[in-house]
Amino acid sequence: MNNPIFKSFCKYVSFNILGQIAYSCYTLADTFFVSIKTGTNGLTALNLAFPVFCLISGIGLMIGIGGGTQYSILKSRKEHESANQVFTNALCLVFAFSALFFLSGLFFSDKIVKLLGADDQVFAITNIYLKVLMLFSPAFLLNHLLQCFVRNDGNPSLSMAAMMVGSVSNIVLDYIFIFPFRMGIFRAAFATGLSPVISMMVLSPYFFKKKNKFHFSKNSFLNLGLDKPCVKKIITNGIPPFLTEAASGIVMFLFNFIILRLTGNTGVAAFGVITVISLVVIALYTGLSQGIQPLISQHYGLQDTKSIHKILKYALIVSFLMSAVIYGVIFWNAQLFVSVFNSERDMILQGYAVKGLRLYFTACPFIGINIIFSTYFISINKPVPAQIISFLRSFFVLIPMAFLLSSLWEMTGVWCSYPLTEFVVAIVTIFLCLGHFLSSKYSKI
Repeated sequence: MNNPIFKSFCKYVSFNILGQIAYSCYTLADTFFVSIKTGTNGLTALNLAFPVFCLISGIGLMIGIGGGTQYSILKSRKEHESANQVFTNALCLVFAFSALFFLSGLFFSDKIVKLLGADDQVFAITNIYLKVLMLFSPAFLLNHLLQCFVRNDGNPSLSMAAMMVGSVSNIVLDYIFIFPFRMGIFRAAFATGLSPVISMMVLSPYFFKKKNKFHFSKNSFLNLGLDKPCVKKIITNGIPPFLTEAASGIVMFLFNFIILRLTGNTGVAAFGVITVISLVVIALYTGLSQGIQPLISQHYGLQDTKSIHKILKYALIVSFLMSAVIYGVIFWNAQLFVSVFNSERDMILQGYAVKGLRLYFTACPFIGINIIFSTYFISINKPVPAQIISFLRSFFVLIPMAFLLSSLWEMTGVWCSYPLTEFVVAIVTIFLCLGHFLSSKYSKI
């Protein structure tokens, strides 16, 4: 097929989907090995700590994608000094947030664990896991930044390779630390923390060989990189991907709170199984959306509207096909997926999780619509519609939906609240898109 737009789409999307799947294996590996070693309590501890991990990842994506989008647009317009200024400011933001997370983990991890709802039974192991993750937050944040900028610098294959190597390293180290060395949950967290360090080592030759087109801006660096308009643009464009990532943490915190009151630790452990599978599912849509972002931003900078809409059309087709396959696989293999993480063969946990999987992931087609269009708006430098979509998914629809449905149908209501939220938001998203295309001078396909 002699279609350069389609070829670029396939290249960027395939590399990013593979990379995101690899990244999602961080927590998947932890959950699998910890479930074997510590059972229900270990699953509960991981699930309680995971919202903070989502917050760290969300901040990293906020800075990385928010900065990377601006960088890509400016680079396509050959405004190289401004593009470098964006990178410098983004790096300064990473340093600032790194210090905040590191110090919070060092001095306040026990208080955060209490806030997350851990009881005496799981407090100790949750605290260990959370503290280690927060101490490694600088590595997570810097890795996200470099991944996004390398991808927007025209090298999605290197970004994918770094993510995959980091993930494989995490899996291997998880196994070695937990079983041959018998080091338990501390080393599971330590292995996860080392993964972004290894990932950055894969990226390092790109910088040592000076293949990167983004560099420090000397003027910005002398001013500590804090150019307010630049920082504002980074954060404004980065809020939607932050909320998309943080939404997983918000869902977990909210659902953990509700489920603990309904069924206790067993229900939370069941939700933990759903969560790890959700990570892989969301990774597919995230990989698709992050794959189209550099392309849309590049063509937006060139005012090539026709190519933008072709990319968007391809993304929607792939999303719908992917949704059908994902739900079919989950529906018919729910028992198998749950049994992998249910080492104690807890039949109550099995029942909760199997039903939950089949209801929870009816959200798939709507997740795709919401994430793709949110990324589209970010990529064309129109963050407000993306922010509306993200806030609705994360707070304004999800929270009342979860409390309402759980009060009516208990655990069934908990599982149904997520797909219904995504459905409602998808309707809003479609109306936002129609309004944008009808009012925009670039509306012709």
